[in-house]
Amino acid sequence: MVDQATGGEEHAFSAEVGRLLDLVVHALYSEREIFLRELVANAADATDRRRFEALTDAAQALPEGAKVRIEPDKDARRLTISDDGAGMSKDELARNLGTIARSGTRAFGEELAKHKPDERSGLIGQFGVGFYAAFMVAEHVDVVSRRAGSDEAWRWSSDGKGSFTLSPATREQPGTDIILYMKEDADEFLDAWRLEAIVRKWADHIAWPITIRSDGEDKAANAGTALWRKPRSEVTEEQLTEFYRHVSHNFDTPWATLHWHAEGTIDFTALLFIPGSRPFEFGEQVRESRVRLHVRRMFITDDAALLPPWLRFVQGVVDTEDLPLNVSREMLQATPVLQRIRKAVTNRVLNELRTRAKDVESYAGFWDNFGPVVKEGIWDDAEYRTDLAGLARFRSSTEEGWTTLADYVARMKDGQEAIYYLTGDNPDTLPASAQLEGFKARGIEVLLLTDPVDSFWPDRLGTFESKPLRSVSQSHADLEKFEAPLSEGEKAELDTLLPALKDALGDAVSEVRGSTRLVSSAVVLAAAGQGPDLQLQRLLRRSGQAVPDLAPALEVNPAHPLIRDLAARVARGESVTDTALILLDIARIQEGESLKDPTAFASRLTATLTHIQGGAA
Repeated sequence: MVDQATGGEEHAFSAEVGRLLDLVVHALYSEREIFLRELVANAADATDRRRFEALTDAAQALPEGAKVRIEPDKDARRLTISDDGAGMSKDELARNLGTIARSGTRAFGEELAKHKPDERSGLIGQFGVGFYAAFMVAEHVDVVSRRAGSDEAWRWSSDGKGSFTLSPATREQPGTDIILYMKEDADEFLDAWRLEAIVRKWADHIAWPITIRSDGEDKAANAGTALWRKPRSEVTEEQLTEFYRHVSHNFDTPWATLHWHAEGTIDFTALLFIPGSRPFEFGEQVRESRVRLHVRRMFITDDAALLPPWLRFVQGVVDTEDLPLNVSREMLQATPVLQRIRKAVTNRVLNELRTRAKDVESYAGFWDNFGPVVKEGIWDDAEYRTDLAGLARFRSSTEEGWTTLADYVARMKDGQEAIYYLTGDNPDTLPASAQLEGFKARGIEVLLLTDPVDSFWPDRLGTFESKPLRSVSQSHADLEKFEAPLSEGEKAELDTLLPALKDALGDAVSEVRGSTRLVSSAVVLAAAGQGPDLQLQRLLRRSGQAVPDLAPALEVNPAHPLIRDLAARVARGESVTDTALILLDIARIQEGESLKDPTAFASRLTATLTHIQGGAA
């Protein structure tokens, strides 16, 4: 639609942006200065991007003296932030400033409610919507941008109340101007001294020069020093924390800071952080590491995979002297220099984790946040699999808090040959699983695994300290060495009952067998043969993957009164079909599975209860 007043095209914000703007303006009001941090960071990133794109496209070349400029105009009540970066085309303006790539406004609001007012501003960066912080201080925002390599410039204009317009504009050079028409109560952000204080606080480390227009001159506002290049003794904890918040878009304090310079066959400096809390929507992020690669202080890319995916929560910068400034993405993938840097950086992070694991309480907090990610490495990284298994922590059926595989092995019973584990979805209900009854009764410890990756890595690890890892759902035979054999009477009853139950259940089960690993439960499901265990089968089905139709085995407890009654009924020639089907559905419910025919289950159960009540009467 054409806006008659401006002659531009009017567009409605996506519903997500409309709701988010309201949240940003009204819920993040306590620390309004954060808007400048976000806009300056965006300008620096755009300049970085243009410099990198120029490596393969001469049309993208940066002008000499590229910088970020801040120009306050008190008389016009206007603040302009300009850069010489990559700029945006008309379509990019509409896409980047009119929509949000992922949903999450409701979750954003929920997170706001959890945080104190002085902590809320950090959520902007976590959601990747820093531009919209401009509306905390501006009643109207114009963005004039020209894409590098193009002659066209476009103006994006909005008051943040539901729509924006796009219209042709002019700009002599590629880059972007963000023009804020300030609110009546935002006068402080038109004072050069106040702007400089904000830049010093939030953006002093940005490598591109940042200037503020004052008294007709552009005056430097940031030191522009690469913090990671300074000796550790010259960097304060406050500076490290602010830099961490800049590169991570988090607002917490890092759990660990790694700052070192490597010399020898390779030369690089690294400043890395392990977050102190789990970033919002962390599980939805891409699996690749986003540690930034610099060459001689100049940003190259955050897509160099400097750390393996199972360390993707680590944030920071690696700066090397051993790559050319015009390194291409293709060269990054092939150069042995980067491979050596990756290995050195990964080993350094692992050494830090080993050291910090000695502080049990602190490491428990780290593992709560990032343990599921680290365990991915046991599954997919053969080089570090054993190291990660040693760093892993687990819940247990017999121990309070977290335990290790090494501690489990040290506690194994005499004659116990395997490390037993049980996988499931719910950490609250898993300790009461029927699968554990026989192990508990015999004092055999079982590791309780509730992360999705836990269904995969044990098979890949195979053994730990020469002890095989074995799912309890596939270990019905293992308990025989710890138990008394079935009595002759129990064997006779099972010889009669089991064939009848199998006939009643047909292909729904692969077999029906007696088991003394049950104590209080009448039945339990077990994986058939050597295929994937039941939890892994469920996960694969949920993800839409094809899973062979593997009917489970049904194990029955010969000592349970219900099973003994069924055996007596079979001996009398009575049908047990309905009861057998009910027992199978009960076993499915115990495993957290959905019933294939809930209506039939309810009908059979109602009929059985009616019969019992009638008999009692």
